[in-house]
Amino acid sequence: MLAGGFGTRLRSAVATVPKPLAPVIDRPFLLYLLENWVAQGQRSFIFLLHHQAAVIEKFLQREVDTGSLRNCNVRTVVEREPLGTGGAIANAVREAKVQGAFIVANADTWLADGIQDMSAAPPPAVAVVQVENTERYGSARLAGDRIILFDEKQASTGGGWINAGLYHLDAAEFASWDGDAFSLEADVFPKWANAGRLNAVRVESDFIDIGIPEDYFRFCRWAETGKGVTR
Repeated sequence: MLAGGFGTRLRSAVATVPKPLAPVIDRPFLLYLLENWVAQGQRSFIFLLHHQAAVIEKFLQREVDTGSLRNCNVRTVVEREPLGTGGAIANAVREAKVQGAFIVANADTWLADGIQDMSAAPPPAVAVVQVENTERYGSARLAGDRIILFDEKQASTGGGWINAGLYHLDAAEFASWDGDAFSLEADVFPKWANAGRLNAVRVESDFIDIGIPEDYFRFCRWAETGKGVTR
């Protein structure tokens, strides 16, 4: 799980804890994610950390000891310096000696469902969801079950499919990593899409990225009402 970002856009609303631990009704956002993942059958986790890593590790240890991760295998990999999403994954593959296919998720994104569908899809695969306005995210153009192009945020308007922050990848794709930072979304996915290699998994699910205050507060309202997140 990618949980090492600085969360700079959210700091006006959440200034004292790392973004994954943003409080939602006195519970960390990450706890909602973990409970949802465990409910979908996940029992093995590797958390990719950097910013305020010790704070997140303390939270995770508590959950392993007495909480939602009691019966799970939990590891952390801490980056010495920011490596970007792609570099963080490559570093974790190397440090944790990951082999074969694995699922990746963003620790700041709520996606209510999709783990089983993603696990069944051949890697590399990206979960996509439909939203009413793609401007904040950029959009993914699909042809059948493949992503063929990503539109940049500035060029994307109106409704459409977006990257939902859930991936099925293979460790072999990262075997030749040179140690440099890179972005999975900006540097790798467009190349795979252009080559016709990137599979799309359409997910019908509540989706929300808490990266900005507006959507963080929207998730808080959802948690208070329990009625679901509107897209």
